[in-house]
Amino acid sequence: MHSFEHTPPEARELLSRPIRDLGLRLEGSTLEKYVQQLYAELAAKGLALFRPAVYLSDEWACPDREPIIGVPFYLADPKIAALERALNDLEDEREILMYLRHEAGHAFNYAYLLYETKEWLELFGPFDRPYLEDYRPVPFSRKYVRHIAGWYAQKHPDEDFAETFAVWLTPGSDWKRRYAGWSALRKLQYVDRIARELAKTPPRKALDVAIRELPVEEMRSTVEQFYREHQRDEAAIMGDVPDAELEDIFVRKGEDLMSASAFLLEHRKAIVDKITYWTGVRRSLIRRLIETIGRRARELQLSVERKRESQTLVEVVAFATTLAMNYLTRGGFTEH
Repeated sequence: MHSFEHTPPEARELLSRPIRDLGLRLEGSTLEKYVQQLYAELAAKGLALFRPAVYLSDEWACPDREPIIGVPFYLADPKIAALERALNDLEDEREILMYLRHEAGHAFNYAYLLYETKEWLELFGPFDRPYLEDYRPVPFSRKYVRHIAGWYAQKHPDEDFAETFAVWLTPGSDWKRRYAGWSALRKLQYVDRIARELAKTPPRKALDVAIRELPVEEMRSTVEQFYREHQRDEAAIMGDVPDAELEDIFVRKGEDLMSASAFLLEHRKAIVDKITYWTGVRRSLIRRLIETIGRRARELQLSVERKRESQTLVEVVAFATTLAMNYLTRGGFTEH
């Protein structure tokens, strides 16, 4: 379960408050400029009549077949953002825009009912395919684009389209060159063509009547309840992180030492970002893995020689990536 001991004091003051009573609004928050940038990018692509509404909710999502974008409430308030940063890492500007473009892809699909058309089904697959949270991707498949962390386009046909749309929408993506020779290029060409065809066509599903799912003003749980309810129980998986290899990576003696746990904390977000991106293993699990390695290194009183920080970082990333791939293929970090 989450421990709030090391979270910012000003954020802890909000833990007992119901989320709906925090007075959170997208308008006037730091999020507003990113929404406006998304709209500018849609306009630059010629989509004159497609401006999906954006509202605060519990997570990044478009409600099922509704052309409207939900964004996490914690991004609208600096104090709650600090809490999120301490507990789960916080999306930076680049990631916020990546998620907005991805969700805009869902909204575009739903607004124009593309998922009902024969061409869409032939390119992306059946829209009603079962949705699996834990899926096993094929790394480096040329059938799918790469956008947000992991091989996310492989999760479901709807995600495949949303990722393809996001790559097409991203300024400077140079998708024609980058995906030349890939099977995924056909999907990008489809998005490019269909967007031009629908540029001045009103959405078939009206944007102004799209139904929001769990808007922030209806979130009755307190901030603390929200974070406890969204914590996965991964303790059993974390129990088999090996010790012997940690003693190969870190040291107990040397010159100008830094504790291994402090070293891992300093580099945690970058490590988690890259391992999640390249393996496709869910972010929360990779973060818990790095935290577990740090905790065990502290218990073993292990350190890093400052003159070998860069080499140690490479070793840690290689070690943790190997464990992540073990989890992906075997369901656990090590073999019992």
